[in-house]
Amino acid sequence: MSINYRDLTITLLVTSVLTMIISNFIGYHLSIAGSIPGILILAAIAFVGISIGKVIPIKIPIIIYVVLLGLLVASPISPVAVPVIQYTSKINPMTIITAVGTLAGLGIDFKSFKQQSWKMFIIAILIFTGAFLTQAIFAEVFLRITHNG
Repeated sequence: MSINYRDLTITLLVTSVLTMIISNFIGYHLSIAGSIPGILILAAIAFVGISIGKVIPIKIPIIIYVVLLGLLVASPISPVAVPVIQYTSKINPMTIITAVGTLAGLGIDFKSFKQQSWKMFIIAILIFTGAFLTQAIFAEVFLRITHNG
């Protein structure tokens, strides 16, 4: 059974939406009803950005199209900026990171990972730990610099 790109994209977006709704509610005690509009807006931006990336023949990562579309939609020149910002501000940013982490985990190729030696597992753990600690340190420093921490 093979899955086509469109079905995979829709499945991943639905998974992201559900992950964000659940983590926003459980982890940050924010209402489900209050966060659904913002999450659906983010999912729509992602879907349209992915679609644009498939239509435009320029070979750049699709995330660039998604980010640019998000910036345009939320920019002051956009007629929908106020409701977009209003609804998406009800979503904890860590909720979005949780969904991205979930999707990144889905992209691991376990067949090739199993073919590596046990040393690759240790290297992977060290890389993940180092990346996490580095990001946590940078976040703490920047929060203290901006007086938010």
